[in-house]
Amino acid sequence: MSLFGVRLDGTRSRLIKSFLEDNYVCAGDPVIANLESSGREDIRSALVASGAYQEQEQEQEQEQELELEEALSSLDTFVNVMQDGDYVLIADEEWVYLGDLGDYFYDARQESVEGGTAHRRGVTWLKSLPRTAVNSAVQALLASDQEVTRYSGVLPVARMDLWLADSSAGDMETAHSPARVDEATIAEALAVLKTALHSPDAERRERAAAAILHYAK
Repeated sequence: MSLFGVRLDGTRSRLIKSFLEDNYVCAGDPVIANLESSGREDIRSALVASGAYQEQEQEQEQEQELELEEALSSLDTFVNVMQDGDYVLIADEEWVYLGDLGDYFYDARQESVEGGTAHRRGVTWLKSLPRTAVNSAVQALLASDQEVTRYSGVLPVARMDLWLADSSAGDMETAHSPARVDEATIAEALAVLKTALHSPDAERRERAAAAILHYAK
């Protein structure tokens, strides 16, 4: 089981509504061909044949080669590295969405669509949560420069949806939650604890001290 991030920026950000409603995700590359049985070098040839990475001038050659390699890495990952049953993350400015990936397929009806949406994988969307609430590993994955990136860390064996959340954010929220009792009652309880600090019973003194220190955090 692996986890992948698919970056949606620029004009591709408009696709997120379609992804969520129609249960798929796509790789936005200009190759007009079904890549289901294509290896990495076959994909490279298809990208070159598309004409999108031809050098216009000599000084642009290195930049075009870099763009070609980045596109090759993303498309090869999307077609060959992703597997049925892996997980995928997409995000907009506010929310992160987790989905269960299906097989790669080529939708020829989408060949002429701007941005390239013909290379697809089905997705069963499982969970969404605020972008500010996900853990640092997810934040880093979503910030990748690649269009499609594989997470390289260790994943939980179960409940991927629970792993996404930043547990410290939940702890912080709990720690700063409003008091459920009025100030007068709190003051009275503290007075009792302070009195207990001078009890001849050592165990009672320790419990009172622990309670006061916990409140003071």
